[in-house]
Amino acid sequence: MIIEGSLSVKAVLLAKNRIIEKIIIDDKKKDKDIGFIIAKAHEYNVVVERLDRDKIDELASGKTHGGVLAIAQARNYQTLDNCLEGNPFICVLEGVEDPFNLGYALRTLYSAGCTGVLLPNRDWSHSETTILKSSAGASEYIPLILSDDLATDIQACKDRFGCKAFAAMRKDALTYFEHSYKEPILIAIGGEMRGLSKRVLEIVEHNIYIPYANDFRNALNASSAVAAISFEIVRQRNYSSSND
Repeated sequence: MIIEGSLSVKAVLLAKNRIIEKIIIDDKKKDKDIGFIIAKAHEYNVVVERLDRDKIDELASGKTHGGVLAIAQARNYQTLDNCLEGNPFICVLEGVEDPFNLGYALRTLYSAGCTGVLLPNRDWSHSETTILKSSAGASEYIPLILSDDLATDIQACKDRFGCKAFAAMRKDALTYFEHSYKEPILIAIGGEMRGLSKRVLEIVEHNIYIPYANDFRNALNASSAVAAISFEIVRQRNYSSSND
């Protein structure tokens, strides 16, 4: 696949979650970012090729590449064991199929210290470049686990690693401010169209919801819900007193 833009190319270089066959750079482009990419490519024994802009435009799918491309193989994914050391913060994203929305969610989760994201096992390759761009490269850095059975993997997080499991679901729920997230946790968030599946909801013991300031009755999109809940976790884990 072809990865476009210096931010995305830098992320795939540094994250080391895929094999990069070649990096292609506009032969007239010279700046600090380009110097960094070339230095890292040489350090990691990745071929760098300089081409004129017209040839790069022919290779790219869009015009926002900024003269930087990488030809790379598919991403390597992680396992639960890679993500549950220390004080885990796992997020399950189910039914979030729009690549922009997923990218925004991964960007937020990475910045909030999420230790791993469980996604339904499917072929994400056609969406990867969009996810990479919309996540500002975070999708390469954050551990991702493709799950064949989300409910089974959630149960494993609870049984093996002591994660307390929460679902963003209004039924029989408390506000997300009313729980503690200082211990190992798993947060399950569904897409706006279908939400979380019945099997996932059956395995999660606590439902939480985001209270609104008015009578608006529509759900937030997944990336907005992720942002609200994730930074409450950041607040509690890093900025609250021991008595909170």
